[in-house]
Amino acid sequence: MRITRGLSRASCALVALLASTSACATAARPSLQTRPERTSYRETSHYADVVAFLDSLRNAGAPYAFGNIGTTSEGRAIPYVVASRPLVRTAAEARATGKLIVYVQANIHAGEIEGKDALLALLRDLAFARTPNVLDSIVLIAIPIYNADGNERFAPQARQRTEQNGPELVGQRPNAQGLDLNRDYVKTEAPETRASLAMFNAWDPDVFIDLHTTDGSFHGYALTYAPSLNPASPLGDYTRTLLREVRARVRSREGFEIFDYGNFEDAFGNEVSTDTSHAAWLTYDHRPRFGTNYYGLRNRVGILSEAFSHDPLERRIKSTYAFVKQTLSLVAERSAELKAKEHDADSDLTSRMRREIALRSALPKTAQLAPVAFEILAKTLDSSQTEPGVPRGMRRTGEIRVRPMPVFDRFVPTLTRSLPTAYVINATDTALLARLRMHGVRYLRPSAPSMVRVEHFVVDTLTREARAFQGHHEIRLAGHWEAAPASTESVIFVPTADPLGGLAAYLLDPESDDGFATWNVFDASLAVGRPYPVRRVRTDP
Repeated sequence: MRITRGLSRASCALVALLASTSACATAARPSLQTRPERTSYRETSHYADVVAFLDSLRNAGAPYAFGNIGTTSEGRAIPYVVASRPLVRTAAEARATGKLIVYVQANIHAGEIEGKDALLALLRDLAFARTPNVLDSIVLIAIPIYNADGNERFAPQARQRTEQNGPELVGQRPNAQGLDLNRDYVKTEAPETRASLAMFNAWDPDVFIDLHTTDGSFHGYALTYAPSLNPASPLGDYTRTLLREVRARVRSREGFEIFDYGNFEDAFGNEVSTDTSHAAWLTYDHRPRFGTNYYGLRNRVGILSEAFSHDPLERRIKSTYAFVKQTLSLVAERSAELKAKEHDADSDLTSRMRREIALRSALPKTAQLAPVAFEILAKTLDSSQTEPGVPRGMRRTGEIRVRPMPVFDRFVPTLTRSLPTAYVINATDTALLARLRMHGVRYLRPSAPSMVRVEHFVVDTLTREARAFQGHHEIRLAGHWEAAPASTESVIFVPTADPLGGLAAYLLDPESDDGFATWNVFDASLAVGRPYPVRRVRTDP
């Protein structure tokens, strides 16, 4: 293994662990093996395998509650497991324990298979462990096969996941409707998303973990991770401190090196996967269409996990297993601290201590230098030679180098606005009210007509994306607010002095970069020079 000159001892120690592997903590019972375990990691679980495995857990006496969060568009039930000692079956019972509630979701992109099989193995190992474990301290809700329909669209990995190192057959990225479920959390068009939001509203998990598999850059980590990246997420920075500790524990206890999620970029601003002259390391997107970013706007901890697609399947599953295991352990230890943080975040909104919200954000122009590990690829003698997950004519060398480079792993606000007392919508807009209910956003009907000071937003410019994305032409608005008298008759108030007041603002405000306006909800009412259909109140109704 070759190391570049001038590295600190810490960086050298980091590289020494990059190729380590870790075994699952508890040996599997022969009758309770996942499909990858049964096939020496040549295959991943089908939907029937997942259902059969969960049935086997139940038949073997696993002290769990089993159910379904909803049904896909093709009629498949989406199973969930509630794991806790002692057993709880309902959200009310879970809250009564005072334990932290942790929601772990896998297979949102059904070609990214590691989370599904790692979560099944973890459920098995926790169920039959004879010593105290994390289930004594938390309530775990596990969703092993969220995109059940996409999972069954099996096709060659070379077509479905071109940069992934096997297995030969995997599911597809979108659901059966062709929707990317990890771009659906604001517009909520998929039945899977609506079922997920119903679980969020009912259980109010303290922690949400979404399990993925990355592609792109050839970095030196078994797994990368991210907190909620939206600056409007009150617990984003706190989550980042938790993840730094998870990183240390996964390294020391599991033998895997992990890092903040990102991809390399060259000096010309292009993403690169094979070039060794990397200029920077950049994270992904801050907008709440992505699940972990969305969950952060609910004043809770959102965590993204991304296994390294260029590694063999066995290593990808085991690194995901290790990450989830150590994350559960850490949040269980920090339960009181974490609950205090979210209580403060809720209280800041309900008491109106939080007076502003970031509605648009971007990566900063400068970032701190940090050591980032990357793998050297080499050309093969035969340019037609192929290796799974590697560009044609190239091969992985296993040689890891570390070099300090700018790391852009957090966003900064570019547009911040004061939170109004409330937003005002027409009581006749039942479709909008239904959307708010799906998100758990509360609203009030005035008890009697009265006059209040209302402002409306006059649209000065309207930009519509020419290219469709997820079946939509995204909208961006600019304009100005004007005072306008209005009556409370036939209107609904959406107060921001509420734990979900920040989320409500992001969804309803015309200047939000990923709200209802972005996704064409208000298109019939939008035109330059006309008022936006959602108004705001500056004083108490």
